[in-house]
Amino acid sequence: MFFLCVSCVSAEEERRVRANDREYNEKFQYASNCIMTSKYNIITFLPINLFEQFQEVANTYFLFLLILQLIPQISSLSWFTTIVPLALVLSITAVKDATDDYFRHKSDNQVNNRQSQVLIRGSLQNEKWMNVRVGDIIKLENKQFVAADLLLLSSSEPHGLCYIETAELDGETNMKVRQSVSVTSELGDSNNLASFDGEVVCEPPNNKLDRFCGTLYWREKKYPLTNQNMLLRGCVLRNTEACYGLVIFAGPDTKLMQNSGRTKFKRTSIDRLMNTLVLWIFGFLVCMGVILAVGNAVWEREVGSLFQSYLPWDPPVDNFLFSAFLSFWSYVIILNTVVPISLYVSVEVIRLGHSYFINWDQHMFCSQCNTAAEARTTTLNEELGQVEYIFSDKTGTLTQNIMIFNKCSINGQTYGKYPNFCFYDDTLLESVKVGDLHTHEFFRLLSLCHTVMSEEKSEGELLYKAQSPDEGALVTAARNFGFVFRSRTPGTITTTEMGRPVTYTLLAILDFNNIRKRMSVIVRNPEGKIRLYCKGADTVLFERLHPCNQELMNITSDHLNEYAADGLRTLALAYRDLSEDEWETWSESHRCADKATDCREDRLAATYEQIEQDMVLLGATAIEDKLQEGVPETIAVLSLANIKIWVLTGDKQETAVNIGYSCKMLTDDMTEVFIISGHTVQSVRQELRRARERMIEMEGWGEACFMEFALVINGHSLAHALEADMEREFVSTACACKAVICCRVTPLQKAQVVELIKKHKKAVTLAIGDGANDVSMIKSAHIGVGISGQEGIQAVLASDYSFAQFRFLQRLLLVHGRWSYLRMCRFLCYFFYKNFAFTMVHFWFGFFCGFSAQTVYDQYFITLYNIVYTSLPVLAMGIFDQDVPDQRSLEYPKLYEPGQLNLLFNKRQFFICIAQGIYTSVVLFFVPYAVLSDATQSTGVPLADYQTFAVTTATALVIVVSVQIALDTGFWTVFNHVFVWGSLGSYFTIMFALHSQTLFRIFPNQFHFVGRAHSTLMQPVVWLTIALATAICTVPVLAVRFLKLDLKPQLSDTVRYTQLVRQKKRKPLGRSGRLGARGGSRRSGYAFAHQEGFGELITSGKNMRLSSLALATFASRHSSSWIDTLRKKKHTHSHTPPKPDSVDVVLYHHRLKN
Repeated sequence: MFFLCVSCVSAEEERRVRANDREYNEKFQYASNCIMTSKYNIITFLPINLFEQFQEVANTYFLFLLILQLIPQISSLSWFTTIVPLALVLSITAVKDATDDYFRHKSDNQVNNRQSQVLIRGSLQNEKWMNVRVGDIIKLENKQFVAADLLLLSSSEPHGLCYIETAELDGETNMKVRQSVSVTSELGDSNNLASFDGEVVCEPPNNKLDRFCGTLYWREKKYPLTNQNMLLRGCVLRNTEACYGLVIFAGPDTKLMQNSGRTKFKRTSIDRLMNTLVLWIFGFLVCMGVILAVGNAVWEREVGSLFQSYLPWDPPVDNFLFSAFLSFWSYVIILNTVVPISLYVSVEVIRLGHSYFINWDQHMFCSQCNTAAEARTTTLNEELGQVEYIFSDKTGTLTQNIMIFNKCSINGQTYGKYPNFCFYDDTLLESVKVGDLHTHEFFRLLSLCHTVMSEEKSEGELLYKAQSPDEGALVTAARNFGFVFRSRTPGTITTTEMGRPVTYTLLAILDFNNIRKRMSVIVRNPEGKIRLYCKGADTVLFERLHPCNQELMNITSDHLNEYAADGLRTLALAYRDLSEDEWETWSESHRCADKATDCREDRLAATYEQIEQDMVLLGATAIEDKLQEGVPETIAVLSLANIKIWVLTGDKQETAVNIGYSCKMLTDDMTEVFIISGHTVQSVRQELRRARERMIEMEGWGEACFMEFALVINGHSLAHALEADMEREFVSTACACKAVICCRVTPLQKAQVVELIKKHKKAVTLAIGDGANDVSMIKSAHIGVGISGQEGIQAVLASDYSFAQFRFLQRLLLVHGRWSYLRMCRFLCYFFYKNFAFTMVHFWFGFFCGFSAQTVYDQYFITLYNIVYTSLPVLAMGIFDQDVPDQRSLEYPKLYEPGQLNLLFNKRQFFICIAQGIYTSVVLFFVPYAVLSDATQSTGVPLADYQTFAVTTATALVIVVSVQIALDTGFWTVFNHVFVWGSLGSYFTIMFALHSQTLFRIFPNQFHFVGRAHSTLMQPVVWLTIALATAICTVPVLAVRFLKLDLKPQLSDTVRYTQLVRQKKRKPLGRSGRLGARGGSRRSGYAFAHQEGFGELITSGKNMRLSSLALATFASRHSSSWIDTLRKKKHTHSHTPPKPDSVDVVLYHHRLKN
């Protein structure tokens, strides 16, 4: 039903809904209010789930093999050797899918069976949500969830107001106000509403939460409808006794359900490489099949023809070419284990384990907000170990997003010059007391020009519900200086000014958005005087001031620069007096724009622009947003891991520079910080070229590795830099810098910057943010991280990983990310090795069995090898292994670099694993073949028989791969011991059971190796053969690893060694403090980061503790030189100069001292 409704919606151009007329509405076949997020039912589960699973190429491939095995002429293996592992894989996936869908069914039933009061035939009746229809009128009571998308008709509150909480929609817990159309607000009871027959014509279902456009036709009049008249499904009614609403969208058509579509699927670089390698392996399999088929043709023609009397061809084979054709398919079946079916399932199990480790990490738990880290996806864990670029929001991500009113400038006089000023300054207090007009007007503006909602919990306890922390801080500041915002209605604002209650008539709210970067209110005071109050970004506001403000504007601008140097967020404040004629004229044009059905937003913006001119400057505010704990230390550590951090912020350029210094992204040791601030395409291109030339010039003066650059670029310059003909120049210049800060950027530009790096750099990107304006950036990056902060949970809902504080990012990447990458790489290397060692023995055997597609091993060993004998040990290594402890991973950030360079698993490493597997198969085949061909039992009976050879080779294989995984495991847990030695023990137990007399008597046609295990393993020569094969396979591996450790150790080897021989105390660099340790500016960040307000609703009625910089002091210089050599090659290839590395200097000097 869900998919059917969606397809209907796509063809819907407009929606017509008539109140209290189900018969009329049903002819449009609108969706019911029943939701179905589940995918299956009891009947459809099996066919649909199997169809979905066979969309995977691997599953289809093995199904194809199973069909081949059912053809007797080409199959030398029983069908169960393929169907058992295939059925196991399909069953595990099906159980997982069924479990997930069961919980979806449970959730759907719970929601669909909620009760709602529906007006049916003039009386309210209880109906389940699933039975609600479009056009029904519903009664909602306080604290009830909204059942569908409703047009608010009336409310128990005055003026048709009601209050809602939208946490389930956008994560914001502050109350929002909605208001009914004035003509329906008087229909306050069910009797009046029962006769209501208005018709709504509106837009079709869509996912835009902040937009609604429609018209109500009633009694031959039409009334425009906007989002402020709508109650969306998922909202909760608050502080309102009751309200009535008309169902416009139901079930899957509601905006909540329209927004619940699937997020873009992200794949890791290892996934993509693995798919390529599997195709290569398949090609290799075909080549082996062709070689053996050609061998079969030659053998049948030259030798096999001599045996036709004794071994005639089976029908329908009548010549050697057809025999070769059948032999090819037979070998495709036998050698299919080079493409292991258990690979994909094992990878998913390992990733699931890594996700749980992230969720359980107590070091990433924030006790202040009781929030744990959460891996919201299981597919990207190893990608966390390969990040090269981090794109971070500032407000709420690097800072706490808890605003404190800190300083202000009023009529050219600055206040709050004391370092720790919070709501207190003697001169400012005195200015308020003596009744200074400018000071009073300043705080009056702060108490009036906002969209804050107030709630009086008890007598004298006033609680503000602000749309953003900035607004809350400004209104609270006004309250602390005697201008208290008390309450509001759609048409009034009530304040208390110096103890005197004052009620203003609210004429209009000119709301905030990211384009206007300002908001205004127009009020009439008790004396009848009309005044416009405006606050916004200084760059926007200064352009709209009256020319007589020039001198004051210069002084205020100097104050703004001073505040910005302290790292404060600033806003400029201004007002304008309006005459009655001006107000009437503008009000009429505003009313026409407001009622427009097309281009309404553009028309309103034009009317706002018209009135917000010739204003008088009052002053400016400065708000402090404190830095989060551990941010400078985290950025320092990530920089040492060669991760480049870009900050994308809505703040001004000066603010961005200040933030950079505060966060230690920019340092005094940097060679140069380049500022790109051109306003034209040509000027931006010239500035970028000059910066690039300057870098090259300065690198020519000294060691390039000691040069560190940073780039700061403005939003208007960035817009030009992102153009197609300049993007390469921008990328080459920016990526040559250690840090990049983009300021005055829009949400779209954030996503464009991320996409630009993904396009031009083959590097893994990570985006981290906390607000709705970061969602596009988070979705664009390879990895999205959401911070659950002060701006709701929209960023968290769109993210792949989430936690409460930025400082946890270093542990997510340097510990969990590095471990996940390391474990996955070791798992894949070993997995391919063991499968080639197992499968290639069949290839060599083909040359000694007349290319007859005879298998070396018992068919039950072939079935159980990957799912019993070798599956658990490699899973244990993939889940639990580690090279160094977590604390060492944080202390030695350079350990992270192999992941960035993709050193641990790549095509070269793959071929090394394959070569080792082929070498092992050669040893496992030819050593037993050479020894057993002339060996005899103690009784003189020869050992050169097929079954003895099969048991010897299989036993040697299991022992060799068990020894190999013991050598590969770097961190032993109880699980590793149990799985490795338990799997080895299970091999012998199962083998003796399968070769027993008991099973042979029950199934004589299935178990041919009766008693062979016992008789073979009783022979000393067999164990000597197994020991010899094991030694020949493992000794070269040990020798190579020993030489590598001695001649060219990795940094992790050095760290493990120094961990044993030296313990050194490390000093912390210091604690983080408030912003402003360095000059710079931080102006108008509020105006660029603040979301669009709901003023229209109202008016319508609406350390890590960082070790000392000897982080890798104990490592010898050559331990990291191999990484640096590779990195220089990579940077040369991408035309990017190498990045300076302070750790190498420390390592070198330490080596000299020792």
